[in-house]
Amino acid sequence: MHRCFFLALFLISASHSQADLRVFTCEPEWSALAVEIGGELVKSSSATHALQDPHYIQARPSLIAKLRRADLLICSGAELEIGWLPKLLSKANNPALRPGNSGYFEASSFVPRLDVPTLVDRAKGDMHPQGNPHVQANPHNILIIAQALTERMAALDPANAGHYHQGGADFLGRWQQAVTAWQDRAAVLRGKRVVAHHKSWVYLQDWLQLEEVATLEPIPGVPPTAKHLGELLRILGAEGDGAAFIIRAPYQSDKASTWLSERTRIPALLLPLTVGGSAGATDLFSLFDDILNRLLEAEQ
Repeated sequence: MHRCFFLALFLISASHSQADLRVFTCEPEWSALAVEIGGELVKSSSATHALQDPHYIQARPSLIAKLRRADLLICSGAELEIGWLPKLLSKANNPALRPGNSGYFEASSFVPRLDVPTLVDRAKGDMHPQGNPHVQANPHNILIIAQALTERMAALDPANAGHYHQGGADFLGRWQQAVTAWQDRAAVLRGKRVVAHHKSWVYLQDWLQLEEVATLEPIPGVPPTAKHLGELLRILGAEGDGAAFIIRAPYQSDKASTWLSERTRIPALLLPLTVGGSAGATDLFSLFDDILNRLLEAEQ
């Protein structure tokens, strides 16, 4: 009797374990999205965290082990991870997760990419031939990607397809309501001019109708130089009339933005680029809450 009971318990436990969808993501926002959709059926981990530059990480043994066991790989794509993901995939030797297979999900491929260069010239810095990869900074993109990801998760785990569809529908409903509220709050920001540390914010700027007048990097991927900052100071003026904000991500140094802010009186803001980028950005909803809170506080 007891033996049969424990055998049944073991089989149920094993069944649930096999049904779990093991998700490995390149960036934290996609890990958060997978959990929003799949809930308790998803075991998710991210290769990077919010204080890391996702362009550059090491293919550590712990990451290789997680990728080897994963059922689904979610990355921003557009060559954001070109410096490390191919090596990680090669060492993990998990064919299902290779680009083109069902276990590989490239988030940026589902939305219109901005900043697609007409001519690729490496002399112009860290260019992305397929367009800017930081698509998570526009909540409308999250909406589209969530729909596609729901279908992919349901296809990979058909026994629990209904669970993923229900979770996806619930998330999309809550997300649409949040986007409407965010846009109402952000109306006063339209037309504001910004200086960005790096071309990380083009999707946020497109959504909020902000105008990027300059970047602290003289060319993408090249750290700010004294000569370039001096030119920005001349353009923006001592009273800072040329811009409303200077913005950077948590993994970018604050030295250049602080230097320029002190001389122009333009507020220098740290904005979380992904989940975990600030104490308040604990999930996708609070990520955008925190971004808007910081922008609106500085604007006032």
